[in-house]
Amino acid sequence: MNIFLADAAATAALAERLCRCLPDDTVGWTVLLEGELGAGKSTFARALLRGFGHEGVVPSPTYTLVEPYRLPGRLVYHIDLYRIAAEEELRYLGFNELERGLRLIEWPDRAPGLATAADVKITLRYQDAGRAATIAGLSDRGRRLVAALSGKAETESPDELSPLSS
Repeated sequence: MNIFLADAAATAALAERLCRCLPDDTVGWTVLLEGELGAGKSTFARALLRGFGHEGVVPSPTYTLVEPYRLPGRLVYHIDLYRIAAEEELRYLGFNELERGLRLIEWPDRAPGLATAADVKITLRYQDAGRAATIAGLSDRGRRLVAALSGKAETESPDELSPLSS
């Protein structure tokens, strides 16, 4: 699924829609956020967390690597792997212990093996004056989520989010 995002508000709207499509129980879910610096990964992550009910500041976990959020009915781990040099470093983060919540991972390309256990991959890239998002389901439940999100995309106003193609 490909969507054009005209601005940061459109990126936030996509994250909020994804939030509404996710099941109530997101334990064990992994969402990968890929893209160049400034492509909108942190904007997306902040909007997703707010969609889940977080009201405070959402700092970038670039230096802490993991920011946990205890939200109504769920636990979300916002993970930034930008400073990871090798996939083996994930064990020092206690990565396997983060299965109790939804793992929202920026810079997953630093640990390529993550894709094999992930549910959804969202790739953000520059396009014209805005951004484009490609959303792929990597697991069965991830593919069902993308199908549900695709159905919602068709009902949105073209000014908010314009599908490029599916």
